[in-house]
Amino acid sequence: MSKENKSKGNKRSEVIENQGFAPTYEVIRDNKTGVLYMSLSSGFGSAMTLLVDRDGKPLVDNEF
Repeated sequence: MSKENKSKGNKRSEVIENQGFAPTYEVIRDNKTGVLYMSLSSGFGSAMTLLVDRDGKPLVDNEF
C-alpha cells in the first residue's frame, strides 16, 4: 500500500466536498488514483458519476 493511502487511514475514497440537504451533492475522491466523482442523493434515489474536463478526461485532485 502506498504512503498516501496510509495517511488517509486506509480509506479507498473520501468525501471532499458536501453541499445541500435534500438533495445532497458530494464530491468524492478515490484515494488511490485521485480521480473525482460526484454523488447525488435525494429521497430513496442516488446517482454517482465521474467528473470530467472539457476534453472528456477524468478530473484528478491536483492537491492529492
